[in-house]
Amino acid sequence: MAADIEDAYLDQARELAATIDKLEVVRDDITASELQPGAYQLVLCTEVIEHIADSRSALAGLARALASDGVMVLSTPQKFSPLELAAKVAFLPGVIQLVKWVYREPIIPTGHINLLTEGQLRQQLEQAGLRIEETFKTGFYLPLIAELGGEPGKRLLQWCESKLRGSRLSWLLWTQCYVLRRGASSNE
Repeated sequence: MAADIEDAYLDQARELAATIDKLEVVRDDITASELQPGAYQLVLCTEVIEHIADSRSALAGLARALASDGVMVLSTPQKFSPLELAAKVAFLPGVIQLVKWVYREPIIPTGHINLLTEGQLRQQLEQAGLRIEETFKTGFYLPLIAELGGEPGKRLLQWCESKLRGSRLSWLLWTQCYVLRRGASSNE
């Protein structure tokens, strides 16, 4: 089942469904979902909730759709990661022209209207009745090093990521990832 509220994404899903026999595509607003409660063994929600103003309702809708023994995989950017902060600066007047020159392609806004810190997301997951089974943070990005540093820049960013992961500075990594189940919170 592929569900979304946006026509562009539904159209892409329908193209994919034409090649996958068992893929069903439906329009559904997860903040007021009409999906069958408890019907899904796997819910994949990657890079979605940052685009939804009411993430509490979205997470509650996803939790309702999840089977009692099902698993949800969720990822979303971290609010204060250098990439997200750079994206805000990139769209400032005057700066956007420089960004377009560096990338040499059209630059469109990310549509990230609801970035959450780890603490905010954990609170919303708990309120939705979701228990964290596993968590992981990934992706360290510094604009000039990533864009102009070539292979040495890539290796430097990978080294930085390995040092940041699991540290008190892990909020600098771009994406927080979770494996979730329905039920009371557990101590990790």
